[in-house]
Amino acid sequence: MTLPSFSKLPFFEPKHSLVRDKVRDWLEKEPNIDFHDEADANVISKKFVISQGKAGLLEYLVADPDLPDISELDVRSICILREETAYRSALADSALVVQGIATAGIARFGSKKLQEIYLGGTRRGELIPAFALSEPGGGSDVSATKTKAIEDGDDYILSGTKMWTSNAGVADFYVVVARTGTEKEGARGLSAFVIDADMKGFRVGDPIITSAPHPMAFTHYENVRVPKWRMIGRPGDGFPIAMSTLDIFRPTVGAACLGIARRALDETLAWISERELYGRRMADIETVQFKIADMMVNLELAALATYRAAWTRDHADGQRTTLEASMAKLVGSEAAFKVVDEAVQLFGGMGVTRGSVVEHLYRDIRAMRVYEGASEVHRSILGRAVAKSAKRGSS
Repeated sequence: MTLPSFSKLPFFEPKHSLVRDKVRDWLEKEPNIDFHDEADANVISKKFVISQGKAGLLEYLVADPDLPDISELDVRSICILREETAYRSALADSALVVQGIATAGIARFGSKKLQEIYLGGTRRGELIPAFALSEPGGGSDVSATKTKAIEDGDDYILSGTKMWTSNAGVADFYVVVARTGTEKEGARGLSAFVIDADMKGFRVGDPIITSAPHPMAFTHYENVRVPKWRMIGRPGDGFPIAMSTLDIFRPTVGAACLGIARRALDETLAWISERELYGRRMADIETVQFKIADMMVNLELAALATYRAAWTRDHADGQRTTLEASMAKLVGSEAAFKVVDEAVQLFGGMGVTRGSVVEHLYRDIRAMRVYEGASEVHRSILGRAVAKSAKRGSS
């Protein structure tokens, strides 16, 4: 059995042990936590959100609108929640984190009215949000957003199509990034709005079936009339809202990857301890031991990158932590993928048998190398920053 990376790292305070105990208690009591009927992903995801709200877990991801000064989220707490939850269920992890991703912009930039309408219910698991950012022709290039919001008196008329919208079809409201400026303005011409699922002109399109179960679909906006008070922040704040949200939640992707990788290693250790090959336990074969060693090293790399970034964010004092977030997402997802891939290899035929634990983990971890910025996007972010720094240093 692997030791939890949590206990080895120097980034925590006593309160974080309480967070870990709280989520573990919920995981032990949740009856559907290991249920992975992919046809029912939407239904199960919604049940998870309601249960997480009752357990108080969403309080760590969604700001309290009743506080006089809405404080920053504690990213280390979110990472602990995601690592522990993803160890048992990537679907439960997804249900958990979208509650935070979709409301972070409202908490940080939104009016008091928006905060009062949406944060409390989301915190309690009574409202389910969605974050509609990516588009069919843009992917990770947010500056290529085509969805438009045209000013019309006291309203905006919102038109366009979004893709990869998590919680589409189960969400009560959607945070939508649209272009209020010209295309020449790029990212500076984007704004963010909150629309309700029952607003005229909004509809959920075809579901998107991915390798891992997850509520996701196209969303369509056909001349949706959005009152100006539903804009988050000011015109042009859409890109900063999206990027500040990703700064918070990209390190937590690394934590979810870490949870999946820990589960893969534990499953593998149990397997090789019982399985015999050529008259010997697999655990006693040197080449197998080499693979286990590599898995342990990659697990620790993922943990260090993730919790270093989370600690940095929690101590940033308002400063951007984009590079740390990108490193955590990149290293966490890539290192964890190597762990799970080795697990599949050591399980042999069972590792690629549909329905086995490690086969499911493989599909879960593969998706995490893509969403919230594919690995290549993060390499580009980091590479540009290093090149820019080197150029400045030589001048």
